[in-house]
Amino acid sequence: MIKKNVIIIGAAGRDFHNFNTCYRDNDSYNVVAFTAAQIPDIDGRKYPKELAGKLYPEGIPVYAESSLPELIKKFNVSDCVFSYSDVTYHKVMSVSAIVNSAGANFVLLGPADTMVKSTKPLIAIGAIRTGCGKSQTSRKVIELLMAKGLKVVAVRHPMPYGDLNAQKVQRFAEVEDLELHKCTVEEMEEYEPHVVRGNVIYAGVDYEAILRAAEKDPSGCDVILWDGGNNDFPFYKPDLMITVTDPHRAGHELKYYPGEVTLRIADVVVINKMDSSAPHDIQTVRDNIQKVNPEAIVIDGASPITVDDFSLIRGKRVLVVEDGPTLTHGEMKLGAGVVAARKFGAAELVDPRPYTVGRLSETFRLYPGIGSLLPAMGYGEQQLKDLEETINNTDCDSVIIATPIDLNRIINIKKPNTRVYYDLQEIGKPDLTEVIDEFIKKFSL
Repeated sequence: MIKKNVIIIGAAGRDFHNFNTCYRDNDSYNVVAFTAAQIPDIDGRKYPKELAGKLYPEGIPVYAESSLPELIKKFNVSDCVFSYSDVTYHKVMSVSAIVNSAGANFVLLGPADTMVKSTKPLIAIGAIRTGCGKSQTSRKVIELLMAKGLKVVAVRHPMPYGDLNAQKVQRFAEVEDLELHKCTVEEMEEYEPHVVRGNVIYAGVDYEAILRAAEKDPSGCDVILWDGGNNDFPFYKPDLMITVTDPHRAGHELKYYPGEVTLRIADVVVINKMDSSAPHDIQTVRDNIQKVNPEAIVIDGASPITVDDFSLIRGKRVLVVEDGPTLTHGEMKLGAGVVAARKFGAAELVDPRPYTVGRLSETFRLYPGIGSLLPAMGYGEQQLKDLEETINNTDCDSVIIATPIDLNRIINIKKPNTRVYYDLQEIGKPDLTEVIDEFIKKFSL
């Protein structure tokens, strides 16, 4: 039998999971390479032999996606498997055209071949785009379950940007674990809100091994919660699927991959941010939900904000720092920091672009649509230094920190600053309490 040579096109997450579930130890295929995009500095390394299995004693190299046509020809590749998320259909098919024109098949793997089944009842939270409010929805669901006395263990979509062997299975139960595992800012933003609320969260690289560890967590486990990333569909087979939509980007729910998948497979759809969205945009989202998933329960929601000190906003020239991935491949133009600036009467949003240094200057070149907001990029030590220097360079009166973690804990901000907080607030009925009560009853929890 002649093996098919395969390249997995990814961004350090779904790509490794697709390999682990479909290609590792599969004698019919030979994965010759991964390619990497979206995240800085994740190419030029290897998927290690310890994780790759017996068929790959040398591991598998990771190349930049820009070299894809040359790699297809060099390795006589039959199939290229697209394995990352939060991209337009135009982008997906553009990559398909590159792959096909180089002679290979373009492959999209689906849930049947990639979802792992849990032995515990499992709730999955997804979204149609990065930055919809998925994490605050996850926190709300966990709080409802914990209020019933249930032990909840969360598993987060991967962000393995460091030592892949060391990150095979990661457990976070205390804030100190973030430092122990050398987390990036993006990782801390996702893990810290869970651990400070008293629940355990897992992440890493090998998601079947992660699931089995989570099911047997030493603190106990009644329910697994999949806290999805980007707009990816879950790695685990959900018993309840909740998808979050965003009227600030009305219409995107039918234009991005695989966001539309998360919408179509949802049992429950949350329309978030209704407090700061235009009525016609909310209606567009409603119409699109009805069009592709009319059986879903629809929950109306808002993201009310609070700040530590609004006097640092009113009448001030403010620099707004938002979550990095939400501004970059999430393409958000209106985050919690901007809402806070408007609500509390900022005199001006200061444009950070004249003051950026190093890797942040590169980020603005790669994502010119960011505009006058500052993404909290922190994938490595140098990016953190560049973020700190850029903030302190900027000619502003104060800084609005609209990231899920307090940046003051990890960088030295020398300007007056205040944090923005936001949580999910349901509007009317149905609500998540009713959904979770039904889930608990169904599984006799």
